Amino acid sequence: MVIFQKRVAGLTESALDRFVTRARRAAGLKGVVNVLLTGSAEMKAFNRRFRKKDKATDVLSFPAAPEIRNQLAGEIAISVEIAAKNARALGHLPAEEIKILALHGMLHLSGYDHECDNGEMARREKQLRATLRLPLGLIERAGEREDKPMTGRRKSHKVVAAHGRGNRNRKPER
Repeated sequence: MVIFQKRVAGLTESALDRFVTRARRAAGLKGVVNVLLTGSAEMKAFNRRFRKKDKATDVLSFPAAPEIRNQLAGEIAISVEIAAKNARALGHLPAEEIKILALHGMLHLSGYDHECDNGEMARREKQLRATLRLPLGLIERAGEREDKPMTGRRKSHKVVAAHGRGNRNRKPER
């Protein structure tokens, strides 16, 4: 299910729903993935509540409890405002940025953790971006601009361990 609390130019609920279904299958998730497109204030509240970080972030992933993951893989929240700012800075459409962030969130729901997996998530994201015809991915562009910070980018697009983590034998992100 896709919920638009904030609209994105050039992106309909049905188009995003179709993309989420394709990306979910490509990422190997069996259960449904719910996606919320919201504002930075809501993302800041989520980040404060679940990660104890008092700032907005671009994307958060909320994995479902292990016993229901075949029915519900989890939920993803995306800041439309941060996505639009990043899209402008990177020269692509906000709709594309939303899809990049949704894919990134799905990989976290699959159990990947780019902060401790020696590039495994970055390689998988790159493969799936090519399959899904998306521009430069979140991890890839973060690595390219280590010495050039981009306005509005956050490194805090982590999985929220509210209901546990994926089962890829990785320690939970904090």
